[in-house]
Amino acid sequence: MIVRWESEHDYVLVHIHQDMFGDWIFSRAWGQIGTQFGGLKHQLADDYTQAVMWLEDIGHIQASRGFCKVLEVQDDTPEGRDAVRQLSLLEAL
Repeated sequence: MIVRWESEHDYVLVHIHQDMFGDWIFSRAWGQIGTQFGGLKHQLADDYTQAVMWLEDIGHIQASRGFCKVLEVQDDTPEGRDAVRQLSLLEAL
């Protein structure tokens, strides 16, 4: 699952996925739109339920900061694959 929030200048993107060992990974990227400023953090969740709980927490925080949800897709959609490609570009920086 991939969810993205944006404000006028900033974005936050969350990706929940399983790695090749079956562990649930919660990846969060943030930064300024149109620049390379930002960060990327990966966390190992105990299970999918915990990862979704973290996602809900991030959603509440972003809403309180004036961010709007602009994307919510599954990994296996064209939009999801594009978002994952963008996320992997951040890891190369």
